[in-house]
Amino acid sequence: MLTHCQALTQACNYCEGETLVNVLDCKKDMGLWHGVLTSVMNRIHTISVPYAVMKACPLSWVQRVHTHKARVALVKCRDLHWAMMAHREQRDISLASLRMLIVADGANPWSVSSCDAFLNVFQSHGLKPEVICPCATSPEAMTVAIRRPGVPGAPLPARAILSMWGLSYGVIRVNTEDKNSALTVQDVGHVMPGALMCIVKPDGPPQLCKTDEIGEIVVNSRAGGTMYYGLPGVTKNMFEVIPVNASGAPIGEIPFIRSGLLGFVGPGSLVFVVGKIEGLLMVSSRRHNADDLVATALAVEPVKTVYRGRVAVFAVTVFYDERIVIVAEQRPEASEEDSFQWMSRVLQAIDSIHQVGLYCLALVPANTLPKTPLGGIHVAETKQHFLDGNLHPCNILMCPHTCVTNLPKPRQKQPVGVGPASIMVGNLVAGKRVAQASGRDLGLIEDQDLVRKHQYLTEALQWRAQTDPDHVLFVLLNAKGIAVSTASCVQLHRRAEKVTAALAERGGINTGDNVVLLYPPGIDLIASFYGCLYAGCIPVTVRPPHPQNLTATLPTVRMIIDVSKAVCILTTQALTKTLRSKEAAATVNIKTWPTIIDTDDLPRRRPPLIYKPPTAEMLAYLDFSVSTTGMLTGVKISHAAVGALCRSIKLQCELYSSRQIAICLDPYCGLGFVLWCLSSVYSGHQSILIPPAELEVSLPLWLSALSQYRIRDTFCSYSVMELCTKGLGIQTESLKARGLNLACVRSCVVVAEERPRLVLTQSFSKLFKDLGLSPRAVSTAFGSRVNLAICLQGTTGPDPSTVYVDMKSLRHDRVRLVERGAPQSLPLMESGTILPGVRVVIVNPETRGPLGDSHLGEVWVSSPHSASGYYTLYGEESLQADHFNTRLSFGDPQTLWARTGYLGFVKRTELLDASGDRHDALFVVGSLDETLELRGLRYHPIDIETSVSRAHRSIAESAVFTWTNLLVVVSELCGSEQEALDLVPLVTNVVLEEHHLIVGVVVIVDPGVIPINSRGEKQRMHLRDSFLADQLDPIYVAYNM
Repeated sequence: MLTHCQALTQACNYCEGETLVNVLDCKKDMGLWHGVLTSVMNRIHTISVPYAVMKACPLSWVQRVHTHKARVALVKCRDLHWAMMAHREQRDISLASLRMLIVADGANPWSVSSCDAFLNVFQSHGLKPEVICPCATSPEAMTVAIRRPGVPGAPLPARAILSMWGLSYGVIRVNTEDKNSALTVQDVGHVMPGALMCIVKPDGPPQLCKTDEIGEIVVNSRAGGTMYYGLPGVTKNMFEVIPVNASGAPIGEIPFIRSGLLGFVGPGSLVFVVGKIEGLLMVSSRRHNADDLVATALAVEPVKTVYRGRVAVFAVTVFYDERIVIVAEQRPEASEEDSFQWMSRVLQAIDSIHQVGLYCLALVPANTLPKTPLGGIHVAETKQHFLDGNLHPCNILMCPHTCVTNLPKPRQKQPVGVGPASIMVGNLVAGKRVAQASGRDLGLIEDQDLVRKHQYLTEALQWRAQTDPDHVLFVLLNAKGIAVSTASCVQLHRRAEKVTAALAERGGINTGDNVVLLYPPGIDLIASFYGCLYAGCIPVTVRPPHPQNLTATLPTVRMIIDVSKAVCILTTQALTKTLRSKEAAATVNIKTWPTIIDTDDLPRRRPPLIYKPPTAEMLAYLDFSVSTTGMLTGVKISHAAVGALCRSIKLQCELYSSRQIAICLDPYCGLGFVLWCLSSVYSGHQSILIPPAELEVSLPLWLSALSQYRIRDTFCSYSVMELCTKGLGIQTESLKARGLNLACVRSCVVVAEERPRLVLTQSFSKLFKDLGLSPRAVSTAFGSRVNLAICLQGTTGPDPSTVYVDMKSLRHDRVRLVERGAPQSLPLMESGTILPGVRVVIVNPETRGPLGDSHLGEVWVSSPHSASGYYTLYGEESLQADHFNTRLSFGDPQTLWARTGYLGFVKRTELLDASGDRHDALFVVGSLDETLELRGLRYHPIDIETSVSRAHRSIAESAVFTWTNLLVVVSELCGSEQEALDLVPLVTNVVLEEHHLIVGVVVIVDPGVIPINSRGEKQRMHLRDSFLADQLDPIYVAYNM
């Protein structure tokens, strides 16, 4: 302490009786060293002007100097700045008495301009240019250097005008040409008396710098600090540095103290400081100083947008490099337009002056940045808030496109010219199997089976009505779990006959006409379906419009009726009223409905005869469904396909008349319809029908039905499973107390046309394990438009296996298995055991050649229950042949295949199937139409969405799509709206880190905006159309520049 005071006395030439005006905090740093310790030692009169007085009267220190004829003043740049702002009020002030104006933060990049401006204003008030003395200090090394008061008339010390470009590489280059990208620095005088100084490299071992390099200033002096209290490890690194030469040998014995300042020694041994270590940002191996960036930002007009002292600059690591983020407090009066103008100008300024791209620029409301105890900005905490999504900005601008320059090069697709010869070579050299798999044979079943006798479901129903009339096939439950209606074989047969009679009576309906069935899920739907078959009509099941939401749901009904050219609608009395209501008239033209037959009051007559199709290739029904891409597709299902499919399911699930299964699915299309309406009539088992809509009234309905009826096999949809997981997850204890027991469930199959949702099925299994649910019970089924059921995890066959694949390889259409928990790994679950009679092969969608089992390709299927074609108005024959009856380009050119439109792969597992061979598992990865082609790679939207949903706790659901080569991410915000802008950088970061993609647009919307179809699948194309038509009403849209 004493040595430091003596050194300061010598350097500043203090003498007894002088007067010193001190504006700094006299409890620490310069304020303590000069204003208290050295003053006591030299008996100097000290006048302290507290910060509170300065706030009230910024000119007070200048008035004290004038009044007391002070010889020395101790100030910071901000005090010079404030004095200039206020000096107009005071005319007769003289600063002629000053011999030293010590500028405590003279090492800052903006101190030069402050000193110059102050001199400019106050030179006329007697201020002499040579009295301005900037100095450089640090808490560890105390005073590092100070400019000695000059001699009047002597030339002023030189300034250094340095090139910013050179500085960023740590070298000194004088800038002559471009004024903008130059940094002007003033010297901070000479090193303190009795001290030694070196410049060492700021990173790595403390190697001495060359004369034209910038490094950290280290000082050896008895006046500095000696250690950090209680921190021996950090002390050694900070206070006991021994510089080394180029070969790594120490240059002496004496320890130096790191000052934390970056600088160099200029001509005449003058010390120049260009920045601090703590504000150093390393971006793509170039160094940038946070203070320089702040200075550039503040030089941008209009300054009225932000507060001068409230700007934080820091770097975050995203995608293997540091990215610069600037956060500033916005003035309350600044408009959004001002802010964006200011932000875009700051971007341009930093780009042109520092030649570095900004990653993110955020403006937060006034007074919301975390403060240090002394009122400055707490940069480390601000950075943490930014990364945690707790910053709550009011304006944000992300520029990943300009500053992320280290992305891998886009993949160039190689031309594909593959012939049989090359595949043979591949086979011989690599020993690769062609990726294919098949289910068991649909062999002949025992004599008593009805298939031999009855080729059609209608015959099967009539046979059951005669041989076992009172056997109950269907039981429908309501929300209370009560069986509201049941149907035995004979009841169903008689009701179907009445429907046939009604169709005949209304007249004008010919064999082969299409009839729309518009019913809520229930037994009426089933009876009307068989009634149509009895009459020789082709039924089309359609989901009824939602009475509370006709505008959204009725057009789809209208569209299916128009596309299917239906001649008549069978429906209930309530729905008949809805179709003819005023509300319906507001949405569609209700005058042009086909004949509507209300089946609630049917004629008591029986039809003269029941139709029997001449061949099994005749159409049985049409299956219409809206795909996730928003396409309405109807497929034709023949009688033969119905028989084969029912038989296949019977074999796989071991269904016979003494069995019960529970179905909680929508009965309008796909496998849901087959299980609800067809399967029981074929196999004779009893189906307990639970309409999914009833779960919204009583959540535990499905699970309590399973427990009450002791069901072994049940089928549900993802939306049902999600409802139960979210709604009942916390109620397992109370359900257990009510005696709910799921130990009886042997298989619970989720019916879907998508990649198995592993996270959901696993959480469901874990949650309901307490209720006795076996962890092996939950599995999935997979179907598509061309074949309604390809996989179905039945009672036979090994458990579904889970594999982990490398996501990077998957983007290249290759499958590489990795260990669980490997970085960039994606867990995939097998889509269920392939049904009997079904063969699948994995095919390259471009060349149509079969692929090896380490490749991702389109799943093609060959089976007796594939659909016979699309039902379209225009008879697009080419599409028909292409999707339903297509052949491989080589390998096995005889078989006819149907293209599912889904990408997947086949893996041979270690498990054995029923026949004792190794089991081939089919893994479905996603729909081909939905994949995003970006940077030459193939991405699946669900993978990006999974990452996005993990980015912040307030993201409820998200969906992605592309728009003119830009990736658009739409996220639903379930928190408060002030969190909306926090999501933008987090979403951008996570997609960049995990998928190497730059997000072009981030749209933050309210919950429920992302459209989801009845199967619980996201309708991304509908969302894209709404976005392009500007109909989303978002909370915020961020266009990443």
